[in-house]
Amino acid sequence: MTIAGSLANALSGLTASSRAAELVSSNVANAMTEGYGRRELQLQARNMGDGRPAGVNVTGVRREVDMVIVQSRRLADASASHGATIADFRSRMEAALGTPDDPNSLSGRIAGFEASLIEAASRPDSIARLETAVRGARSIAEHLDHVSRDVQAARMDADAAIDAQVRSLNDGLTQVQNLNYKIKEAVARGQDPSALMDQRQMAIDTLSPIVPLRQVEREHGMVALFTTGGAILLDGRAAELSFDPVGVIVPEMTLGSGALSGLEINGHAVRTDGERSPIKGGSLAALFQVRDELAPQAQAQLDAVARDMVERFQDPGLDATRAAGDAGLFTDGGHAFSPADETGLASRIAVNDAVLAESGGAAWRMRDGLGAPAPGEVGNAALLHDMKAALDAPRIAASGGFSGVARSSAGLAADFVSSVSAARTTAEAQQSHAVAQQDSLSFMEMQAGVDTDHELQKLMLIEQSYAANAKVIATVDAMLDALMEL
Repeated sequence: MTIAGSLANALSGLTASSRAAELVSSNVANAMTEGYGRRELQLQARNMGDGRPAGVNVTGVRREVDMVIVQSRRLADASASHGATIADFRSRMEAALGTPDDPNSLSGRIAGFEASLIEAASRPDSIARLETAVRGARSIAEHLDHVSRDVQAARMDADAAIDAQVRSLNDGLTQVQNLNYKIKEAVARGQDPSALMDQRQMAIDTLSPIVPLRQVEREHGMVALFTTGGAILLDGRAAELSFDPVGVIVPEMTLGSGALSGLEINGHAVRTDGERSPIKGGSLAALFQVRDELAPQAQAQLDAVARDMVERFQDPGLDATRAAGDAGLFTDGGHAFSPADETGLASRIAVNDAVLAESGGAAWRMRDGLGAPAPGEVGNAALLHDMKAALDAPRIAASGGFSGVARSSAGLAADFVSSVSAARTTAEAQQSHAVAQQDSLSFMEMQAGVDTDHELQKLMLIEQSYAANAKVIATVDAMLDALMEL
């Protein structure tokens, strides 16, 4: 090998070693950076025109990422986000209703009302006990109204969150589209696009909890994004998702009636529920499920409990002082209840004004009858006993999807509260499973990333290579000095 050839080999080796040291430094510095892909230097032997070796060429930088693990982790992100959204709603409903052992829960308030009727029946002459019974009835009505309002607030929160997530998806898809173009340009110019690919991976990662995504490689380093349900979100140009939020939601408003907005992709309406939904599996689908399925179902069951309570005391045989068609102790906004107008009853249920002092009524009508014009015999507890019997009477709930088993008023409320608690437990168990899977895949992704021990071992080899090439250059320099001295 000639002196010039040795010098060329050594110089190319120094260049490669220097570039390799930079990559090792970058890898170690970003070992814990999310979205960072480990860099590997790509080298190629360089030959003279006659085939003699002339060192190495740095042909590029390869970004090492295990996309199988990344894609699986993204799906786990979507599953965990979906589970968290459902579990949060279930917990919210349980907190609003109260647990079975809570005296302020729905079943606890009914039990308290029943106890107040028993106490009033034991001393029907006591206005204080009659007023306590009235307060017990109001406590039930106010609690049903409070829970109903919370159900609709959950729907409004879900509607607002859907709008925010649709905006995030549109912004994120546009960002990924722009990064795609920059990566294509960098590849065309022969530049290293790894940093841009890191940014793109992080941008896609922020979208994956919203909808489960599949990434498909395209030419020139670009990628396409599809949902697991088959919707095209990005393939060249980003799709545009549209959604129209509403300010206020009441029980009567549904997606089917057109009062609430659905989701559109590029102007085409898509399903937001069921297994055939193109967005199934992420937090966006879960929010639609809360708004359009879970919350309306909770409202329907709540209305069924309210209806059961109203009808028990609206029975014509319970109070002979009431005229036919008059409301009972519990009313639908002050009027008699009609089964054709059940939706939202829990938000309208109220205690009859006839027993409310602030509305011109009097508590003694709990004893003497809602239609009584004047107080009757103070020792007559027959109506109070009948009210207690009406609460305990086994009835089959006429609506709400409850099983066709006859229950007392307290039994129906207890079953409702228990079913909400059971649904919360199930949702949290599913969420825990999804989070455990997400954590495992995140750990696997980190393991497949930068191994700092391995990088430091590589750095030692790079230092040795650098020193060897520097030694060759020093030797060539000494040889040239010796030749000059001849």
